[in-house]
Amino acid sequence: MIFLDTSAIYALADRGDPNHEVAVEAFRRLLDESEDILLHSYVLVEAAALLQRRLGLESALKFLRESQRFHIHWINSGDHEEAVGLLEERGKRGVSLVDCASFAIMRRYQVNRSLAFDADFMQEGFFLYRGSEERR
Repeated sequence: MIFLDTSAIYALADRGDPNHEVAVEAFRRLLDESEDILLHSYVLVEAAALLQRRLGLESALKFLRESQRFHIHWINSGDHEEAVGLLEERGKRGVSLVDCASFAIMRRYQVNRSLAFDADFMQEGFFLYRGSEERR
């Protein structure tokens, strides 16, 4: 199982994104390997809003329809509180509530790899998946 972050979702959708080619290749490899893909409802909302704002409604709707193929963890109040606690612990301006929820959910599912272009995942001790290589 691998975690899918908003940064990768956007890179997959926007051909002009500097990470587009890497994201497409890595995602293709995940599909070829029949890897289970995990995300949570905060990423779902964040990614849909970003896609709609930058690329248009159709892009957001396409993502929302396709996301049904993934394993979606629906954030509950306990998850939310855990993410708020992590956010407070980290005390960094650049780490978001969504990132902290991602870290908590990844640990809960024992997932140590993410398809992401956000260095905070590496700083938190996770591997960044790039298809042919992983970086920590």
